[in-house]
Amino acid sequence: MSNSKVLVIEDDSDIRELVRYNLQNEGFSVLEAQSGEIGIDVSRRERPDLILLDLMLPGIQGLEVCKNLKSGRDTQATPVIMVTAKGEEADIVSGLEVGADDYITKPFSPRVLIARVRAVLRRSREIPADDSAICRVHNLVIDPQRHEVQVDEQRVDMTRTEFAVLHYLAQRPGWVRTRYQIVDAVHGEQYPVTERSVDVQIVGLRKKLGTAGDLIETVRGVGYRFKD
Repeated sequence: MSNSKVLVIEDDSDIRELVRYNLQNEGFSVLEAQSGEIGIDVSRRERPDLILLDLMLPGIQGLEVCKNLKSGRDTQATPVIMVTAKGEEADIVSGLEVGADDYITKPFSPRVLIARVRAVLRRSREIPADDSAICRVHNLVIDPQRHEVQVDEQRVDMTRTEFAVLHYLAQRPGWVRTRYQIVDAVHGEQYPVTERSVDVQIVGLRKKLGTAGDLIETVRGVGYRFKD
């Protein structure tokens, strides 16, 4: 993993240098681009293993760059970590919904940056989740075929919607899911859930899960994720 190729799309030369220095110290190969247009071109030519993408860029903004990359045949599978200033919750949500895999807020710790890069690279190389496979996370077991949940080997009764939300989050521990993504994943005749009701579903899930309830983490202003 340490010899992976990372593209940094960032217009601030000081930040680019900081990121490049820390990534190279960890054994990563680093490519750089100072604008969205250049970043898209480098992505297509060099096929990086991961992209660090600033949202505030000259010319094409970061969200449009992400959308372009995720819609391109050669770049759609490349994981993208957005880098954004604190408080830009709307941009974070928008970025996740157009396909970004994670985000880092400025100012950031180099150690956190490296940890996030490694985590996203690890996830991108995992075998795709099997919707019918039994999911085991800590003291929680989810059996989608039996529609059964157990905490510490004790069965927990759930509604169809609660089960669908829990299973969706638990399939990818560590991945941030926006409320819209959760609604989209469980939407259907049997799942009457809206963005507003997602919060209600999460409150109910935490209560029912008891000691496993804190496995569901709130990502302020964005959505939820399951602890990995």
